[in-house]
Amino acid sequence: MTTKRSENLRRLLSPRHIAFVGGRDAEVAIHEAERIGFQGQIWPVNPRRETLAGYRCYPSVDDLPEAPDGCFLAVPAAAAIATTAKLAARGAGGIVCYTAGFREAGSVGAALEADLIKAAGDLALVGPNCYGVINYLDRAAMWPFAHGGGAPGYGAAIITQSGMLSSDITMSQRSLPLTHMISCGNQSVLSLEDFVDHLIDHPAVRAIGMHIEGLRDVPRFAAVALRAVQKGIPLVALKTGSSQIGASLTVSHTGSLSGTDDLYDALFVRVGVIRVNSPAQLLETLKFLCVAGAPSGNRIAGFTCSGGGATMLADHAETIGLGFPAFPDAAHTTLTTLLPDIATVSNPLDYTTPIWGDPARTGPVFRAAIDGLSADATLLVQDYPAAGLDESKGFYRADASAFIAAAQARGIPAAICATLPENIDAETRTWLVSQGIAPMQGLTEALNAIRSAVLWSARRAQILQAPPDLLHTPPANAAIKVLDEAEGKDHLRQLGLPIPQGEVVSAAGIIAAAARVGYPLVLKMMGARLAHKSEAGAVAIGLDTTAALSQALDKMCADVLRHDPLAVTDRFLVERMAPRPLAELLVNLRRDAQFGLILTLGAGGVLVELLNDAETLLLPTTETDILHALSRLKISPLLTGFRGAAAADMPALAGFLAQLATTFEANAHSLTEIEINPLFVTPAGVWVVDALIQSAVQP
Repeated sequence: MTTKRSENLRRLLSPRHIAFVGGRDAEVAIHEAERIGFQGQIWPVNPRRETLAGYRCYPSVDDLPEAPDGCFLAVPAAAAIATTAKLAARGAGGIVCYTAGFREAGSVGAALEADLIKAAGDLALVGPNCYGVINYLDRAAMWPFAHGGGAPGYGAAIITQSGMLSSDITMSQRSLPLTHMISCGNQSVLSLEDFVDHLIDHPAVRAIGMHIEGLRDVPRFAAVALRAVQKGIPLVALKTGSSQIGASLTVSHTGSLSGTDDLYDALFVRVGVIRVNSPAQLLETLKFLCVAGAPSGNRIAGFTCSGGGATMLADHAETIGLGFPAFPDAAHTTLTTLLPDIATVSNPLDYTTPIWGDPARTGPVFRAAIDGLSADATLLVQDYPAAGLDESKGFYRADASAFIAAAQARGIPAAICATLPENIDAETRTWLVSQGIAPMQGLTEALNAIRSAVLWSARRAQILQAPPDLLHTPPANAAIKVLDEAEGKDHLRQLGLPIPQGEVVSAAGIIAAAARVGYPLVLKMMGARLAHKSEAGAVAIGLDTTAALSQALDKMCADVLRHDPLAVTDRFLVERMAPRPLAELLVNLRRDAQFGLILTLGAGGVLVELLNDAETLLLPTTETDILHALSRLKISPLLTGFRGAAAADMPALAGFLAQLATTFEANAHSLTEIEINPLFVTPAGVWVVDALIQSAVQP
């Protein structure tokens, strides 16, 4: 984004004056600007009307008193382009282009959008085909529908690629403080990354929520996200949609293990973006981060006035890895003296109904528990009574006040959570926000939000200590050649990888080659149609005699003929059998047009599709990141000494994989994909047992 466009975006989001160009939709947008309390000048533009929404109309944007900071544009596409050019010539700030009929409408619309981009020049243009922008702090709206929301001087900025979702969020009954709402539409000029880059510098923005259908510039997004981490602004993403991995990967196993959605996961982990799976979780996570803040650790103190509530907290927390540690002995003793005899001292703590609503008794319990645990965050579960049935509301407030005092004395993030989302009224939510306590709606969503905040703090510390290298996207190769296993292994041997001794021979030379290689051995038929040899019967293992080898050869030829007559060849790999492994890994290195170079690690051999066990990393990566990825695999215990078995040298394994990734990066101009499956991991090292390589065909 140019310096001029950045300044124009500032003018657009905090305008002194707004031009509303169009008819009925522009009139609605004027009323929405009035609804939010816009104090600037409103200039309707319509050559066929005298007034619009009670304001005098100007025939053209050329007739406006001065170049407007903002413009809401709701006219047909051709007129929108012409008006945009006039506004750019006058030096306007920016445009919300509500008009549809551009790229989303097909090739004709795409051509119109290209004209719109050219006409915009340095204007800050949002859209086209978008709902618009709302600035709750400065009370400015360019928005075509009724909207809600508000800010107590701080909050979350939300950027969505869905207009309807943005409207729905403004109407939510969740008391999320909002600073900005931006519906970015087609992103013809300004992208999601531009808005994030701009908003992370706003002093009132404490977190940014994003609804993402797809990213156009992954490296730029990564760079902006890392800047947000440095600024201490959490980014929370609701990523929707999925797609299949590219056609170039269809011959490898990884296509079924790691698709584009896994790449987004890898990207978000790398750059410290919190990913959520629902709109409700998006809002609750943002609410906790904005109102309470991110905890510095994973020690949580939980309180309920119900044994069932305490159990529900503990159950879900254990599932997601959120820490409710046991009380130390001294704190346990203190709490025993403070609680009724019927209470059981545990965390989460059911403080029981005999002291409920009595802050003189609950306050000391809250303080003793929070201080005794040295808690990093705390949570109280309260489901408030419904309106008309709320005679007891004062007792709830009494316990809440005692809880707030204990949390504030400790200076830690705190939340009060209703088990059911609707069981905390708007008045209570507003009061809690004013106290800096997050009013969370839904027990599961609350715990998920706290866990996400904890993980974000930990990941931020890691990034600040060792910032990941910026991503790069190498140019795509025009054509691809798939090497057979023997050719691929020869290539990997030249790169210094551990390959078992072997020879490629015809059927007539197999016995002699076996004598040179040595038993026990593996026999494989090589061929262009044999990328997956096991399915075709083109591999035999554990052959320890000449007779066994001859019998395996005859069976192999018959099996491959039956599987695919065109796959039969007279080219065989005779290879020394590798030592028995602790575990078999799949290792895949490949390139993606959006995400650049990628490393996928997973359970290998016959377990590939059976377990669907894989982790994906974006390159460049580090040995530490690789170790963390290996630890997340389901087969990780096999690598670390399962049931007394020997363990792999994990630092050495990570070092090998990191070096392999570096080698792939260095040869990315000529290599498109390397898949090793399986990679045998033994206590003494690794062996490349099978490999598939796709190389670039140079013009």
